[in-house]
Amino acid sequence: MRSLIAHRTLLAAFFAALLVPVGTCSAHDGHDHGAPLPPVSGTIAPRADASSTDFEVVAVARGDKLSFFLDTFRENRPVDGAKLEIDAAGTVLLPVADGQGSYTVSAPFVANPGSYDLAITVAANGIVDILTTTLRIPTVAVEAAGPAISGGVKLDKTPGTLTWTAATQFSLPIGVFVGFITGAALVSLILRRGRGAINLVILAVSLGFPLQETIAKEPASSFALRDVSQRFPDGALFVPKYTQRILGLRTIFSESELHRRAIELPGRIIPDPNASGLVQASVGGRLVPPTGGFKPLGTPVKSGDILAYVRPPIAAADLTTQQQQARELDQQISVVSRKVERLRAIEKIIAKSQLEDAELEFKGLQARRANLERANKEPEPLLAPVNGVIAASNAVAGQMAEPNSIIFQIVDPTRLWVEALSFEPLETHGAAQGVLTGNRFIDLAYVGAGLADRNQSIPIHFAIKTDATGLRAGQFLTVLATTIFEHKGIAVPREAIIRGSNGQSIIYEHSNAERFVAREVRIEQLDAERVLITAGIERGKRIVTQGAELLNQIR
Repeated sequence: MRSLIAHRTLLAAFFAALLVPVGTCSAHDGHDHGAPLPPVSGTIAPRADASSTDFEVVAVARGDKLSFFLDTFRENRPVDGAKLEIDAAGTVLLPVADGQGSYTVSAPFVANPGSYDLAITVAANGIVDILTTTLRIPTVAVEAAGPAISGGVKLDKTPGTLTWTAATQFSLPIGVFVGFITGAALVSLILRRGRGAINLVILAVSLGFPLQETIAKEPASSFALRDVSQRFPDGALFVPKYTQRILGLRTIFSESELHRRAIELPGRIIPDPNASGLVQASVGGRLVPPTGGFKPLGTPVKSGDILAYVRPPIAAADLTTQQQQARELDQQISVVSRKVERLRAIEKIIAKSQLEDAELEFKGLQARRANLERANKEPEPLLAPVNGVIAASNAVAGQMAEPNSIIFQIVDPTRLWVEALSFEPLETHGAAQGVLTGNRFIDLAYVGAGLADRNQSIPIHFAIKTDATGLRAGQFLTVLATTIFEHKGIAVPREAIIRGSNGQSIIYEHSNAERFVAREVRIEQLDAERVLITAGIERGKRIVTQGAELLNQIR
């Protein structure tokens, strides 16, 4: 009897051990239970990329669809209107354009795990290219949706594999403990129920194995509906092509060349002395507005236009003298007038020259009297010396103007210069650029430099060659003057350079289709729009020139 019970007990324990699901085990230090499966991110769909000297393409598998993102290799610019033909899995696929360089086609074979060789024929912009790559659909472990197995069973897509997870994954000691408790319960059941309990255990085991096999074979893999940008532990960035289009990322191909070095100079805008002028009063007096009033700032004027009048004041002594002169002239005019009348009465018996002399004397006295009258009442007109607009005005009705005081400044806004100050002799190449607030750039041409120092600096004049709309005299700017000295390096736009947390200059290298790596570089000033990279990256690399600041925000 005891041997029978012991036999039944061992049999129950054996079946109980079979019922306990096998958990994943971890090796302790010094042991290796085999290489672990490569980690698969649920935020990144299976993908493959290929590139040539002209094009770069990324293939993304999601469900039974294949999406292709086509860009130019050097500039990372989406290619629209291309014709793609895909040879894969013994079939030929013809993707349809979705816009912004993306193309989609139905590919049922990508729903199954495996490796698929893709031959991609691209015809765009008069170029035909063939790119090859391999798309690998991995075996991904994901949790089955819903309570497929009580206790939290985690399924691997490989048939016949079942993993016990619960709230936290059971380790081997916990599995042994569960098996012991289950075996003890079965032994107690056998001692009380006898053969009926053993039959119950055998039935449970026979039903359990098919259930395990059926669940294990159920496909439960899935991928995120959208790829997510992320920063890897080594600092590299993964940025899907879809996100690259949203950020507007653009690149250039780095090439090391000789460039003329530029230096920064403080400067300000001044009027062209050949197209500007000052309106000054030659005598002191009271300002009087012209017909229509004083012209406001910014009003276009032409050379010779009357801008104001200056009425000189008359002292009391001068006024007395003028009045005395006026009375003397009036007396002389009266005498000469009578003389002319008498001569006309006897003009037939006198010489004609006598009458003519008297008439000329009479007209001269009248002109002197009129001039004396105007001297008291007529003001001095102030005229515009050049064509242009009124840039400055100090005119106020009734104001007393001092001699040589500046009343108006006339400037031609289309002809302006820049005066820069250099603290050392500058051997310029002739070309320069000005940088204004808001990163506005203007082209400058060297005009000349002074030989006399001004506040321990040398004034240098440049003429503005580009459109001067919006510029004003007196506006400050930074002048980047090109010297005759040459430096070798890689020229990149200023927006490609960002500042790291330690203050170091950083650029982003486009190392792969969807991978970007930060590189610390040393830079020098080149011109208003570019800087020169002298160390930190080699030639032949793709450098992000647009959207680098946005890339730096990815975490």
